[in-house]
Amino acid sequence: MNTVTSLKTVKRNVAPLVEAALDESGGLLRLAPCWVPRSFLHPGKRLKLHPDDLYAFGLNRGGIDERWFSSTTPAANENRTPDEGLSYVVVGKHRFTLLQAVAECGEALIGERVWRKYKRWPVYSKFFDNMGPIPHHMHQNSKQAALVGLEGKPESYYFPPQHNNVGNNFPYTFMGLEPGTTKADVRRCLENWNKGDNGIVDLSRAYRLKPGTGWLIPPCILHAPGSLCTYEPQWGSDVFGMYQSLVEGREVPWSLLVKDVPKKHHHDLDYLVDQLDWKGNTDDHFKDNHYLEPIPVKGGCGDGCVDRWIVYGRIDGEQRFSAKELTLAPGVKCTIKDNGAYGLITVQGSGRMNGLKLDCPKLIRFHELTEDEVFCTENAARTGVVFENTSEVEPLVVLRYFGPEANPGAPEIGG
Repeated sequence: MNTVTSLKTVKRNVAPLVEAALDESGGLLRLAPCWVPRSFLHPGKRLKLHPDDLYAFGLNRGGIDERWFSSTTPAANENRTPDEGLSYVVVGKHRFTLLQAVAECGEALIGERVWRKYKRWPVYSKFFDNMGPIPHHMHQNSKQAALVGLEGKPESYYFPPQHNNVGNNFPYTFMGLEPGTTKADVRRCLENWNKGDNGIVDLSRAYRLKPGTGWLIPPCILHAPGSLCTYEPQWGSDVFGMYQSLVEGREVPWSLLVKDVPKKHHHDLDYLVDQLDWKGNTDDHFKDNHYLEPIPVKGGCGDGCVDRWIVYGRIDGEQRFSAKELTLAPGVKCTIKDNGAYGLITVQGSGRMNGLKLDCPKLIRFHELTEDEVFCTENAARTGVVFENTSEVEPLVVLRYFGPEANPGAPEIGG
């Protein structure tokens, strides 16, 4: 069994290794699994991580409930390991972070447009998988996050059926606030923080989560993700503020409310209330403006091949990210062209991608290398990637997410 511990870590001058890998694979990089723990959550056990490894970072760090894909974004965890949240590229017996690969070979990997504007891969995706709900929280917008030297974060959800054979404890998500909710109502919840359940979700409404669908969530919108395993394309930031004090009997410390707030506002309740997008949170048509049903890509891709938009729509007029789900019937081979670089994860079946093996594992050990995750360069995506399902009985299903403005022809929400 190949493991991460058997590889030599390279920290600089990785360009020759990157170029060799791209030449051999036709523009693809193999990535190792990137596991992330959360001390305040309870793992849902659907990431295919071996149960003996759920606390591989140590009990004090919390259970592993997330796997990050094609990530150059550090996880904002206390007592984190130096590379926590960063994806590693695997080339032969060597490994190095995708962050370093992009730093040295940015334009060749993510394309001239994205490199010129951002000088980094500015998005990432993850599976998050919890037994119960996450606290009602928001992610700061770019202006708010800049006050502490960070970036804001919009995000999106898709609930892959392959990872949701069971819904766990609470397959519903509170989103936004009931129309008519006032700032005084939310301020009162913050005042009651240390009295137990501060009642913030009493001001919200919960939506039942449906496998095979999703949501688009702008910054400053309160949401308490439920217990479906979720594929989550998002902006490359880990800012958040928790507005709920107690979840399933678990305390949420005040520090998680203000971790990305200037220190002078840590106890400024009016500032914390004003962080919220009040028009967006109290939208009378919240579901109409945020809910995502899969939409087939126009033009199709041939018999036995279905490509669908699973994340689409704009936030403040910008397409910050988008995502597709590709399904190939047994024995089918096709060429897929895309407009930009993408991160790919295999959620069902086995096959090949430009000859590179794809295989969805049944069970993964913490240090094990898998064959289910790939980063595709912009040039390879535009030229066309050859996908082949090598199984005789099972579909090959892959999810791929894209960077900003990669797909201007993607549908609009409600369109």
